Amino acid sequence: MKIAVHAVGRMKAGPDKELAERYFDRFAKSGPAIGLEFAGVVETPESRAQGVNERKREEAQKLQAQLASGAALILLDERGKNISSEDLAARIGSLRDGGQKNLVVAIGGPDGHDASLRESAALTLSFGALTWPHQLVRIMLAEQLYRIATILSGHPYHRA
Repeated sequence: MKIAVHAVGRMKAGPDKELAERYFDRFAKSGPAIGLEFAGVVETPESRAQGVNERKREEAQKLQAQLASGAALILLDERGKNISSEDLAARIGSLRDGGQKNLVVAIGGPDGHDASLRESAALTLSFGALTWPHQLVRIMLAEQLYRIATILSGHPYHRA
């Protein structure tokens, strides 16, 4: 299963970007052995629309245009479910084992995701009740994708 990350906004060069890339690289190297292929990060600019709802709608349209036909969608959203790494690994493993070919994990812009995306997502996931900067969310997501690969492969990186 190909896993792509869609992010509203871009990371500038620096230690944040380097750390995210390090974990994405680890995932890209460890995933194929267990049927998970890293398809990369697609960055789209933040909408410049005046209203919040219009900005979210425009950003959602950009994401929907990039979703491959039949791709599953996981949204990162503070209103999402707060689940364990093991549970997330099991859910992604289940999608893979069920024949899902593509998965997109989406990081929204400063205003969050449009309601239409939350309705169509296979999972809306939260990294906790706190609000995180975009750069840290991308790093945490990259690390979790690598952790998922280690959990599904039985590697000792993840210890409970």
